[in-house]
Amino acid sequence: MNQRKGLVMRDIRLDEMAQSIDLLNYVFQMSMSIHKDRRFVNAKSRQFNEGHAIGWFDGSQLVSQILSLPFEVNVHGKIYEMGGITAVGTYPEYSGHGLMEGLIIESLQRMRNEEQYISYLFPYSIPYYRKKGWEIMSDIVEFQVKDTQLPHYTGLNGKIRRVDPRHEDVVAIYAGYAKRTHGVMVRNSIAWNEKFQEDFWEEKFIDSDVNLQAAVYYDEEDTPQGYLFYRIMEENYYIDEIVYLQEEARKGLWNFVSAHSSMIYNVYGKTTGNEAVAFLLEDSEIIQKVSPYFMARIVDVKEFLLRYPFSGHNFQLRLAVSDRVVAWNNGTFIVNMKAGKLSVQKVSEILGEDAVHLTVQTLATMLLGYKRPSYLEKIERLQGRAEDIALLEAVLPVGIPTFIDYF
Repeated sequence: MNQRKGLVMRDIRLDEMAQSIDLLNYVFQMSMSIHKDRRFVNAKSRQFNEGHAIGWFDGSQLVSQILSLPFEVNVHGKIYEMGGITAVGTYPEYSGHGLMEGLIIESLQRMRNEEQYISYLFPYSIPYYRKKGWEIMSDIVEFQVKDTQLPHYTGLNGKIRRVDPRHEDVVAIYAGYAKRTHGVMVRNSIAWNEKFQEDFWEEKFIDSDVNLQAAVYYDEEDTPQGYLFYRIMEENYYIDEIVYLQEEARKGLWNFVSAHSSMIYNVYGKTTGNEAVAFLLEDSEIIQKVSPYFMARIVDVKEFLLRYPFSGHNFQLRLAVSDRVVAWNNGTFIVNMKAGKLSVQKVSEILGEDAVHLTVQTLATMLLGYKRPSYLEKIERLQGRAEDIALLEAVLPVGIPTFIDYF
């Protein structure tokens, strides 16, 4: 329990969830009441039980809140426990008193205690979360394809089956995809439940009876190789998610979309920012928009580095990291790889002069591969000797993160 200016910070009880939803309604101008949709409320109840819902209270009134959820993500082939931040909000009359920073620090401390050394969130304000140590780690592409631009691929030997979105083959395909794809969520039950609640945040589907549908592509040996989540509404086709394990499955799923051309005028979709949607279509003159999507933060620099899959067998790096929010990340970290064995030592709270200097948010985007060291040095987001920047380029895995979830 923490106290500030007559307010008390504590866990939000399940019987106070109505106050939490009221706060979200006000801050984000949502229209969801606790009585409107029991399915939504049940989902939020599970979040409260499985995560950490923390708030500031003025007496019995909840005035500021944050929720962290336990997830896993793939970082260059290494599975990390991840703390997902969501349901962040403060009533405006209580803003400007540092309440949210207090909640963030408490959440980060709990993540650290539970060995969640990285955190993801969807930002309502990128500048705000940059100040708190998060940085952009993925993009999202929204696209529009006319019915006349849809592809038709030949020579495919597989077949499509429409299935329930929760079908075991869908789960198996995604598990294979997550195992080999950098940046993605390794979906647990919470993540899958969030996936099926996304329609609550899509304005065009609110109050409609348009249900999420799924189609699976099976190869000629009847092995599931890809799936598609979609909706059809008002003569438009909406691709919610497309996941495939091989090129044939990608083509087969797009053929399935094309089979609806007599029913629709346009296909709208969203996917990860590093998916070359336009390039892969014969008619590439489609409409697409690329936007920043999720942000990431390193919760504990030393522990994150100890698990990081560096390339190379013999090297030493000195990273001087500054973190304006939590003290345990401030200092110089010696990363030493000797004969393939990694060690990380925090040598001083004082930042070393002979080290690569960077903030915790720059470190996150660099280690995740969203931006490379040489580029970050060029735009003055990190400073160091040329040989150290070159070493970073050599030992950091190459790959831009993929992220297609929302929570």
